[in-house]
Amino acid sequence: MLLRILHRTRYRYHGSIDLAQHMVHLCPLSTPHQRVLENELRIDPMPAARSQTTDVFGNQRTFFSLQATHSVLTVEADSLVETSKHQPLPQGPPWRGMTWERVREHFRYRANAPFDPASEFLFASPYVPRDDAFAAFARPAFQPGLPALAAAQALMERIHTALIYETASTEVNTPALEALEQGKGVCQDFAHIMLGCLRTLGLPARYVSGYLLTRPAPGKVRLIGADASHAWVSVYVPVVSESDEETQPQGAWFDFDPTNNRCGWGSPGEDYVTLATGRDFGDVSPMRGVIQSGADHTLQVAVTVAPPDELKALETLTNGPKA
Repeated sequence: MLLRILHRTRYRYHGSIDLAQHMVHLCPLSTPHQRVLENELRIDPMPAARSQTTDVFGNQRTFFSLQATHSVLTVEADSLVETSKHQPLPQGPPWRGMTWERVREHFRYRANAPFDPASEFLFASPYVPRDDAFAAFARPAFQPGLPALAAAQALMERIHTALIYETASTEVNTPALEALEQGKGVCQDFAHIMLGCLRTLGLPARYVSGYLLTRPAPGKVRLIGADASHAWVSVYVPVVSESDEETQPQGAWFDFDPTNNRCGWGSPGEDYVTLATGRDFGDVSPMRGVIQSGADHTLQVAVTVAPPDELKALETLTNGPKA
């Protein structure tokens, strides 16, 4: 599937900003399951300095600084991504034999055990603590002897049915435990709760930020800027031999979206675009920075995800044909 993503962020400051520095994660990842064909980052006003680097998780990030006085900042990412056909969760060996207890034991510390890079996603992170409340919520999904993928899917379904999706019910910095206690939240909260459950039980899991192609209601047209960023979870399942102490473990990441109750190998579906992965939202926030002045501001974020031809037609309808 070919998808174009427009992600525009606009800050209007109630005063003048003299100096600013920002970091953005707005370039989708190239993975075995998706290919980035184009990515353009437009910044207004023009930055005094700009650079692109790869962070420790393999994400593309852009740093820029503004050294001229400004009262409005607009950052727009325009990406064209080709996604692969959806691959469902595998049902046969070796995945069927990897019970969640065996995955947990694989990641327990053992002297001289081979290093598995996924182990860095076992620990608590700033937005996701390890807590008994997560384990208690997850326990009904983790029946003894259940394959790890089946248990993760059962947890995803439990979050989807037990919690209520409610816009504006939480803030960007709402603790995951608070969202679990109140029983409602948005996709970021659902992802953080699932991460807390998995990590507390000893299973490695990472936060995924990205986009999802939405479908307008019957009879309605797609509106430019009416979509939003999305978030879900990846769970790592290793493939190990009976004597895994002597072999290099291998495995794969599998994606679970508790907001929409969808899962798959590499992504929950071909209508998903992966932007970045990390321990939690703090590692992959689309845009963050510091400013010199302390002025208050209003923030507007507009996201559009659509097939390129459809989006081009919408732009023409909205803005008129180019001269």
